Amino acid sequence: MIEDLRRRVAGPVLQAGDDGYEDEFAGFDLAVRQHPAVVVGATGAADVVAAVRGAVAAGLAVGVQATGHGITVPADGDALLITTRRMDGVRVDTDAHTAWIDAGVSWERVLQEAAPHGLAPLVGSAPAVGAVSYTLGGGLGELGRRWGFAADRVRRLDVVTADGVARRVTADDHPDLFWALRGGGGNVGVVTGAEVDLVQLAGVYGGGLFFAGEDAGPVLTALLAAGRDAPDEVTLSIALMTFPDVPAVPGPLRGRWCAHVRVCSSGEPGRCEDVIAPLRAAATPLLDTVRSMPVTDIGTIHNDPVTPLATNSRSRALHRLDEDAVATILRHAGPRTPFLVELRLMGGALARPPAVANAVGHRSAAATVYTTAHPHPDGPTASDTAAEQAFLDDLDAWSDGGALVNFLAGAHVSGADVRAAYDAETWTRLVAIKSAWDPGNVFRINHNVPPTPSRESP
Repeated sequence: MIEDLRRRVAGPVLQAGDDGYEDEFAGFDLAVRQHPAVVVGATGAADVVAAVRGAVAAGLAVGVQATGHGITVPADGDALLITTRRMDGVRVDTDAHTAWIDAGVSWERVLQEAAPHGLAPLVGSAPAVGAVSYTLGGGLGELGRRWGFAADRVRRLDVVTADGVARRVTADDHPDLFWALRGGGGNVGVVTGAEVDLVQLAGVYGGGLFFAGEDAGPVLTALLAAGRDAPDEVTLSIALMTFPDVPAVPGPLRGRWCAHVRVCSSGEPGRCEDVIAPLRAAATPLLDTVRSMPVTDIGTIHNDPVTPLATNSRSRALHRLDEDAVATILRHAGPRTPFLVELRLMGGALARPPAVANAVGHRSAAATVYTTAHPHPDGPTASDTAAEQAFLDDLDAWSDGGALVNFLAGAHVSGADVRAAYDAETWTRLVAIKSAWDPGNVFRINHNVPPTPSRESP
């Protein structure tokens, strides 16, 4: 198989022991160790077709990696891993307000290409992540309360299915695949490119309000009140964390446990100031970076890490919020908590059905809670993981136990976690589509939706 793939694929085809093997799939998340039987550095759709056909013939599972954020299932000895970073084309259509993005492109690149035209994609809080993989998982970003999930704004997907055929998928062409891929991830194929809507946006008003952790109680209470009345153009979230004592961290925050409120508005600055005024009144910020900025700087609002880390991410979708929820969060979050706690308020366009239905789960959630234990050179300890789980278990009174798929990352993610990310009707339909298009579960190196074994491929 290896030699046949090397004849058919323009990019590198590597196995253990080859020069560059491990470098080819080195990604952002260092917590999940991978040792695929074969790794294919795809340069385009034809390479993906050859890789899928070769994997199926050899009885191997197929995994896909762009930037390596959010790895859950390692590609090991029974898997062929396709890396897509060489598939880096971006084409902006200024008349249609769309962008075509190849499978390996990051949101940062799309931002840079669209911004000169006064346009922007529905980017995530960390623009370094892969745009296509983020979108397939739903895509909850800073602009979502105004324009919805990234998956809601997809016009077309090019995908290679388990039979090794490249297909063009839209609301009219293979609508079942189009529905499942937008929110259901890569369970039914390898997406080689996507056409997505852009919005008219040159800049945003946003940044961070950093408070001492001791003020987290009144700040959280003020945040919940502000979120209930905020217009759709304003997105709010908060992270409770201890900043490292390193020179790169601003002096007032260095080594301190803090409540970091993130603010992003795509509307008038004055309207945003009205929303966040009660937050500034709740306590005195240690640092205030809220300002007008070009949309290309939107990643500075969360200021997520950009260097590789061993992370362990867990989450819950909360269907209501109240003072008891705040008290529960504060019982677990403190200066010695070994993980970051993030609360993102949802609502607005995120809660409304898209123009073309998709498989995004927990659309009606009031908020999502996310935890991650980092930075640890070798990932979180067992006690860290247990502490995270205890925190999330205590939030069950406000949750059905589910989470948004893009916020499930790490080797701990179970099949039950993936199942709980969707309501019963959506899950049943995902299983049916998976069973029709990938009955052998070739695409299982992911947040897997297992097929019903007796179904046949179309």
